Amino acid sequence: MSTATQSQSQTQIQNPALFKSIKVGDLTFPNRIFVAPLTRARSDHDQRTQTPLHALYYAQRASSGLIVSEATQISQEGIGYAWTPGIHTDEQVESWKLVNDAIHNAGGHIFCQLWHVGAISHPVFQRDNGQPVSSSVWTPEGQAFVGSYHPDGPQVPHEEARALKMDEIPRILDDYRHAAKQAKAAGFDGIELHAANGYLIDQFLRDSVNQRDDQYGGSIENRVRLLTEVVDALCEVLPANRVGVRLTPIGGPGNSSDSDPMALYTAAAKAISGKGLAYLHVVRANGHTGSDSAELSEQVVKAMRKSFDGTFIANGGFTAEEANEWIENGDADAVAFGRLFISNPDLPERFASGAELNEPDQNTFYGGGAEGYVDYPSLKKTNDAM
Repeated sequence: MSTATQSQSQTQIQNPALFKSIKVGDLTFPNRIFVAPLTRARSDHDQRTQTPLHALYYAQRASSGLIVSEATQISQEGIGYAWTPGIHTDEQVESWKLVNDAIHNAGGHIFCQLWHVGAISHPVFQRDNGQPVSSSVWTPEGQAFVGSYHPDGPQVPHEEARALKMDEIPRILDDYRHAAKQAKAAGFDGIELHAANGYLIDQFLRDSVNQRDDQYGGSIENRVRLLTEVVDALCEVLPANRVGVRLTPIGGPGNSSDSDPMALYTAAAKAISGKGLAYLHVVRANGHTGSDSAELSEQVVKAMRKSFDGTFIANGGFTAEEANEWIENGDADAVAFGRLFISNPDLPERFASGAELNEPDQNTFYGGGAEGYVDYPSLKKTNDAM
């Protein structure tokens, strides 16, 4: 037996759960190694559309069980970062069709992550340079990534966001419905509601931001209300089993938090149970989030797993071995990988064979062209070159 064969056999014995197929709603995926949503900031600067380069990037990762797209804005108001894509215009829909066709032709599946950043924006992105919106008046900590849209870019301090008025909530729900219709028209297999990382819906969930005194503020039940209303709105457009939700109990830009994440996020998981959703996708704090609450985060994530009645996806700095352990222990049904998929487009094959992993280049994460995006070598290219 060759060394390569021995390595492959040992890896397959150690990580069998990762390679089992999984049924999610009415779809069956070939493995439980999913691509996490990854903002790469390479969309067309003016139209926020996707390009043939994106089609190649995503098709390279089609051997994963499921791809969750990079976060994709539901409206102009939802924009918070330079060079990120949208799904609210017809031009954006057409550009995503090229990407989705490439993925499907390669045998893969993709859900569109629907994104409204709320306060994590800047007036330069808003219509008529207006204020960003949030659950309450709030100025996030840190800086907005404005690229070349601002003369002092690429990063400038966040500015104060205003509180959404009660009579604006229906408009927000309509924006999500419209984005879901657009995602369906673009050929996505489903959608993932981005309710995580301190963005708009999380700004309603977390009590460090939400200071409202109406039916969307105060109690946990009230703070969870917008989340459940958006989920219900999305399920009016697509079958519930084609709708997933992403939550993060700890971390995110702007430095928002909650005083009792265990109570809040287990309640959120329970609130979206019983709807027949495709999955709940939860991120634990890790070395990339900047959080010092990793232990608490992991406890909350595992409690959320017990609180949700459907497929559960974990994410956050997992190794193959740890991911396999979580699946075997019942703490997750699948695991999404982020940075490892950036630098290893054929990550399932590398996990299966025990091959060495490419190291990601942080300098090319956000913005640029093909370098650090579609030029990481696959095992096939590496072997062909030998």
